[in-house]
Amino acid sequence: MTDTRTATAASVPLAPRALPLLGHALPLLRDPLAFIMSLSGYRTMVRLRLGPSTAVMVCDPALTRQVFLNDRVFDKGGPIYDRIREVIGDGLSTCSYDLHRRQRRLCQPSFHPTRLAGYGAVFARAAELKAASWRDGDILDVTQEMMTLTTRATMETMFSGALPAQTMRRALDDTAIIVSAFFRRMMTPALLRRLPTPQKRRYDRARNRLSATIEQVIAERRADPTDHADLLSTLVAAVDEESQDGQKQLSDTELADEALTFFLGGMETTAITLAWALHLLATNPDVQHRLQAETDAVLAGGKPDPAQLPSLGLAARVVTETLRLYPPAWMMTRTLRQDAELGGVRLKGGSTLVLSPYLLHRRSDLYDEPDRFDPDRWDGAQPDRATYIPFGAGARKCIGDQFALTEAILALTAIVARWELTPVGDQPFQPKVETSLSSRGLRLRLSERRTGGADGAGLHAAAPRSTPARPSAQSSTQPGAATCPVKHSE
Repeated sequence: MTDTRTATAASVPLAPRALPLLGHALPLLRDPLAFIMSLSGYRTMVRLRLGPSTAVMVCDPALTRQVFLNDRVFDKGGPIYDRIREVIGDGLSTCSYDLHRRQRRLCQPSFHPTRLAGYGAVFARAAELKAASWRDGDILDVTQEMMTLTTRATMETMFSGALPAQTMRRALDDTAIIVSAFFRRMMTPALLRRLPTPQKRRYDRARNRLSATIEQVIAERRADPTDHADLLSTLVAAVDEESQDGQKQLSDTELADEALTFFLGGMETTAITLAWALHLLATNPDVQHRLQAETDAVLAGGKPDPAQLPSLGLAARVVTETLRLYPPAWMMTRTLRQDAELGGVRLKGGSTLVLSPYLLHRRSDLYDEPDRFDPDRWDGAQPDRATYIPFGAGARKCIGDQFALTEAILALTAIVARWELTPVGDQPFQPKVETSLSSRGLRLRLSERRTGGADGAGLHAAAPRSTPARPSAQSSTQPGAATCPVKHSE
């Protein structure tokens, strides 16, 4: 028997289906979610081979949290972040430990809670305009519509206004090209990634155009010292009083990296979360009708407002459950900065670790009926910080988590208040696995809701409330817990 006190990575079991030269790259490319879930029986760690390289996948919630919390040792790195750095450089989400704390201090004022109300008003207005632009009987390309919505909102919160229509369309197209290429480039050996294929040339053009767009906006803002009360103005004005090297503000390069980070994060991941939420509501009409009843009661015929967030409990639970089933960052990687022990196994510096929120979120020993959409599992139960990790954890937890949640809840409310959503066809819709769990190709049919009565009550009465499922075994139910259970900052 192996002595776990002195075990090495070689003692960690190797996942099945490894091929010569390719390792596990083929099953990861063919059906990555099925392959990842096939590893759920490994309760601690399992080894993966990606070409000639070996990575250790962490399957245990406690060990995953240990990795997240100790970013001094388990640093951002590995194939995922190598590909993302190609586009956004050393922004807050990709930079190494050595750069992170300073960047976090400089970016934190942009996401202070006092600014969320202003951002929320932008989100609500953008969602209302988008929902009002549709017509009864429309069949929506849901992801494209949500991308347009979140792009408009992100542009206004970042740059005090939307880009010209042509520039916005180009930014959308470039973002789609970049995001769809990430995962395949991550699985492709370095030599093949350098080949000048049509796909690579298309990817390079999109990356360069998007960078040029952001750099142009930054140059214009640098030339205009006016405080525009937006996210970019806050980044430009931010001062790090703790700086030890005299660099108290973001350089032009750093500013461009942060702007690209927040642009892509604020647009793409929130759009995908909204698209999945609408899909889940369309395929679970009882929940949709209950949510419509909530919006009718809260909005009372008016428009969504950030002040109403505490009353939108079901909308918040729908978003929480959507992020459990379809976490945008379904897989993450880390690189060891030095030799370290994890779960009784000695790992060498430079080793790559793989973490999967998707795997943890769908483990049957952590969640009852883990594949079922059940927002009521969060009724009175706060998400556990070890088993529910759509935004990561610790010092590297997504700085914009409340930004994204506020946008998603308000946008979802604006849409379901006006529209009934139904699936197109009867075939189950499956995610397109890229760096995120993409919903590209999702289509839903709209039917206009008829509302009436002085109180704005909707046509659909609230469906009988289902019996809440037992919360995660790791969750804690707190008496008097906040109505909105998505505020789970570290």
